[in-house]
Amino acid sequence: MSDYQAFLQERDRIDLLVHEGYKIKSIIENLSGAFVEFEKYIGENNKNVSETLHISTADGRKYFSSLLIK
Repeated sequence: MSDYQAFLQERDRIDLLVHEGYKIKSIIENLSGAFVEFEKYIGENNKNVSETLHISTADGRKYFSSLLIK
């Protein structure tokens, strides 16, 4: 798979979580990429649900960084 195709998949996964109401909670970067933890508060159950994505492309890291600035 090309780097661009990998970026498109990462972007789509990020967009899906943001569309579902998740917000970025934490980011851990290392040599293999970035681990972005998303969190969503569910009011009726009074609990938080979290998802972690491994972002391995440089364009993917730029993309979630731009979401942080918004």
